Amino acid sequence: MTLFACAHCEHPLTSDLQESQATPAGDHLSDHRIADPRVAQGTYAINHDATLFVLHPDDVPGTALHPDSGRRAGCCGLDGRDGLNLVCAACGAEVATKESDCWTDNLVALIASAVVSGTESPSGTR
Repeated sequence: MTLFACAHCEHPLTSDLQESQATPAGDHLSDHRIADPRVAQGTYAINHDATLFVLHPDDVPGTALHPDSGRRAGCCGLDGRDGLNLVCAACGAEVATKESDCWTDNLVALIASAVVSGTESPSGTR
């Protein structure tokens, strides 16, 4: 199990997650609906060049929306096209991009260079 934390302040961004594989991007653009998440809740996947960790949108309780409203564009959700749109809830460091719009994938992409990872023991300590 893996826990991701902010590289700047070490505030936990996720709970324990298990590595898995992301599902292929679906053909949801013609449906004008929010797609199913690319990974199951409680899991994460590593992208092809290991620069991103792909998470379920509900698995990042330690984040907050970016304070710059220009980073939060979209019509049905966040489209993620204007840069990082999630920050560490503790220190405000930019840590991820959330895509959840009707014409995008449905995921959170943690930036590998903005986070640290570790394992969490059964007692809840790192």
